[in-house]
Order: sequence, then C-alpha cells, then structure tokens
Amino acid sequence: MSATCPLYGRCGGCRYDGADYAAELKTKEEKLIGLFTGGPGGGGPLPEAFFASAAFEGTIPSPEEEGYRNKMEFSFGNETKDGPLTLGLHQKKSFFNILPADACRIAPPDFRRIVAAVQTLFREKGTSFCHKKSHEGILRHLVLRRSATTGELLINLVTQRGFTEQEAFVSCLLELPLEGRIAGILHTENNSLSDAVVPERINVLYGEPRLSEKVCGLDFEISPFSFFQTNTRAAELLYEKVREYISVTPDSLVYDLYSGTGTIAQILAPVAGQVFGVEIVEEAVEAARRNAAANGLTNCRFIAGDVLKKLEELPPEPDYIILDPPRDGVHPKALGRLASSGAKRIVYVSCKPASLSRDLPAFFWAGYRAEKMAFADLFPKTDNCEAVVLLSKGEISTKKIRVEFSLEDMDMSGFRQGATYDEIQKWVQEKYAFHVSHLNIAQVKQKYGIIERENYNKPKSPDSRQPGCPEEKVKAIEEAMKAFNMI
Repeated sequence: MSATCPLYGRCGGCRYDGADYAAELKTKEEKLIGLFTGGPGGGGPLPEAFFASAAFEGTIPSPEEEGYRNKMEFSFGNETKDGPLTLGLHQKKSFFNILPADACRIAPPDFRRIVAAVQTLFREKGTSFCHKKSHEGILRHLVLRRSATTGELLINLVTQRGFTEQEAFVSCLLELPLEGRIAGILHTENNSLSDAVVPERINVLYGEPRLSEKVCGLDFEISPFSFFQTNTRAAELLYEKVREYISVTPDSLVYDLYSGTGTIAQILAPVAGQVFGVEIVEEAVEAARRNAAANGLTNCRFIAGDVLKKLEELPPEPDYIILDPPRDGVHPKALGRLASSGAKRIVYVSCKPASLSRDLPAFFWAGYRAEKMAFADLFPKTDNCEAVVLLSKGEISTKKIRVEFSLEDMDMSGFRQGATYDEIQKWVQEKYAFHVSHLNIAQVKQKYGIIERENYNKPKSPDSRQPGCPEEKVKAIEEAMKAFNMI
C-alpha cells in the first residue's frame, strides 16, 4: 500500500489511504460481521437466534472515494509549539498539535483552496489563535459545508470575542478561484471553554446562512449546525436501502427518531400515512419544517426535543420506527420503550456499529429478530462505516415453542456480570458527566442481589460506617447495569 496523503499516519483519519478500495471494503465488512456475530474482531453480544434467519446484503460502496466530504471542521493552532499559525486537522493522539490540511484527500478541492487562503490571510494579519490551556487568542475553527448538487459553499469562521477582520476575511474568500459559488459567509462567536463549536452568536457576513441540497429527488435546506450525512451521494444509497427495508404502507404511522433535517422522514412521507420526526437540535427541526413545506409534504410533523422525553407526546402504537441516533446510540430508557412499542418493523441506522451492537439485545428480548442487514461505506479511507439493520417480529410472537432445558447443564458464569467496574464508570461518565466509585457500584449491585466476593467493600469493623450512594448515582448506575443487561 502506497499512501497518497503527506499526513498519512500522523492525522489518524485515513487508515486505508493508498489501499485498493475493494480490499478496504472487504476488511471493513469482516470486522463488522465479527462485531455482531462473534467472529474475528468482535465480542458477539447477541444470541445466535437473533441473526439466524437474517439476510446479510453486503456493503454498499461509496460512489466517490476522494473529495466526498460535504462538511469539515478545521482548527486553528500550530503544528509544533511556538510554530506558525496552522489551520488544519488534529494530530493523532495530540490535543494541541494541528496539521496542515491543504492536501487532505477526502476534502473537496474547494475546501483545500479555502483552508490555504484563510491560513495565509491570518498569518499575514498576525491574528492569534485561541490557546486551549489559557483560552487567550481569537481564532478557533473554520467550518466548511458544500452542496453535492449545486457545488454551493457555506463558510463559517468561529472565533472568540474581539475579532475585527471581518471585511478582510470576506474579501479574501470572494477573490478565490473556486469551482462552487459561495452561498454564505458566517462569523460565529464562541467564548466557551469547550473545544467544541458552540454557536453563542452568529453573524451573516455575506449571502445566506444556508445551503440547498437534493437527495432522492427531494429538496433540502441545510443550516450551519444541523446534522446532514457527510457523504451526500453515498447517503442517497443508504436512504434507498432504508426505504426498501421499512416498506411502509399507506395510512401507516411512522416515527423518525433523531431525524436531523428530516431527510428520511420526507423520503418516506409520500407513501406513509403520517410521519413524526423528533430531533434535539431546534435549528435542524426548523429547517426540516421548511423542507417539508418546500417539498409539498403535509403529513410530516417535526418536534424539537430529546427523544426520551418526546416519545410520550407521540401518537401511540407506531407501525414503523426509524432510528438514526448519534454515535453513542439510543438512551437506555428510550431503548426499552421503543423495544416494547409493538412496531411491525424497526430500521436502525448506525454511524457507530459498536453502539448498535450494544443496543440490539434490548430488541431481541422484546421478540424482534434481524431480518436483513447491510453496511454502507460513507467514509472511504477511514475506519468508519454505517450499518443498517431491519428488525421485525414476524410470526415470532404468535408461535408457541416448547423448549426443555436444565439449568444444571448451562454455563451461568456470563449472566448478570455484564460489565466490569471500569466499564460501568466509563458509561456513567459519558452519559451523565459525573464519577461513580467502585463502592457506589458495589452498593447498587448488592441492592439487586448481585453478590460480590465475601469481603469485597465491606466495612473493616462492625462499628465502621460507609457512606451511602447518592440517589442520582444509584439511578445512573442502574441505567448502566440495564444497558449491559445486568438487571
């Protein structure tokens, strides 16, 4: 394999740079199959019966292997300490070092031209970048979006307060020889301590704060911070697979959860009775409503809010459910409600198959089985790949099967263990952003009769007193234990 990117091995983004694409797809597919079935590279958390009659339909290749990204977020910093200003991508395993991205193979040519020009502009101006430790400085990020249909560009500069070079920034961009037309230039002010892009204040410096895109024959407006699949043409193939799997019928009730700008909901709406989309990003929901109106769809309703909380507001007994959650998957409480919803079919789309693998057992125990499964490569050259699975109950719930077995013959060692203390700690930290101790976990385990070693975490003497576990931590640990199928 001969890498074509000068940053290969340092950036960490493109593991398969220079590799034959067919070989890349085969490697990804083998890893993902192992993840779900227990083969090489996987833990096999699902019972064999879950996939017993499933049809695996292979991996859908991306129509484009390079320059396919329709959105990229670049950071300001320097490549080495006290080095010149650099606009680019984070170095692998480094919080501070920024690598130049003007030769990035997965970025469209216009992105590379813009990055190079903006870096030169601010080097010449002597504009400082925001240092991650001191939080002093101005420049933070440059977020670029591109329409695959029109080639239009949306450019968003993110800085701390005190930025005064707006006019020079706009002039620099408008003078560039770009393939696509600049639809809008934005300046977002973000003074938060987090390194994430937080839109505290947005100023439109030029044009409009949106792009137009066409997917599966429908028109979509994409706002600066709304979610949209980063590989438009490959996403179309993924959505066609979702539409094929769900096979909605007239007069049916459909949930599209984690709906983003409403792409899947609107693709299904022409053949459904009523479609409800739920999305936590209000800006995306507003765009979804405008998109539906522009496409002449009157049977779509989009609701802003957390899926867990908004499920109660939806009409009961959906016929079909589409799940397309963020990388961490579905919240455990929402997972339980969805698994018991009684939906005929559920299609789960996942950008992090490990989260899908963790979430699927909840559906298995509710009577669902995998009917079809496929992968879609929306991220060529990288380690990432989308997975889509069709879950259905079929006739499982209507058939009675007599099964005789003896507990004495079964290996029960794997039951009710589920996760280590460290795994539970990590799960709680990621979901609730606070720490629980091993003692806290042991106390909750004892509450559910999960017995520890004889003297584990017991007081050193009968008169010793241990602190009780706070109620919020008890609930968090219980949710973690549910997620790991321990209770």
